[in-house]
Amino acid sequence: MKVFGFAGYSGSGKTTLIEQLIPLFTARRLRVSLIKHAHHRFDIDHPGKDSYRHRVAGCTEVLVSSSQRWALMHELRGSPELRLSEQIELLSPCELVLVEGFKHELLPKIEVHRAETGEPLLFPLDPNVVAIASDQHHDTKLPQFDLNAPPAIAAFILNYLGLSNAESQQMEP
Repeated sequence: MKVFGFAGYSGSGKTTLIEQLIPLFTARRLRVSLIKHAHHRFDIDHPGKDSYRHRVAGCTEVLVSSSQRWALMHELRGSPELRLSEQIELLSPCELVLVEGFKHELLPKIEVHRAETGEPLLFPLDPNVVAIASDQHHDTKLPQFDLNAPPAIAAFILNYLGLSNAESQQMEP
């Protein structure tokens, strides 16, 4: 599985960009998974639902399954947060794992930057930033892409990861 990250401050457009890239990757018959880091408490379950009630009652894991999807919720209950490498191991096999957040992880990433956030750039201090997607030009030799150019960004990522012939590789017997 190839892993590629997206880093930037809140409001920079990481989620929107990734949302636009995923269909471009899946159109090439790549199986794509995503790991998103949340900096706060989050819940995908809701009070009153059976799964919520079981989890609150003390279950460490609750798996909810239907004919359309399944979801596994795991309560850490005081254990440390999983490292990114441990999270990747939990995924089903795929060709491309996109990682949103995890600014300080040692993986190739595109910095997503929007001037209006007023936040500093990450690339001068992060050697793992291999390109920038922004709404303005920056003084760097790194490849730069307009935030509104997902096809060019997708092509860069596929080429960088050696997946640029992904569709033909997937279709071979």
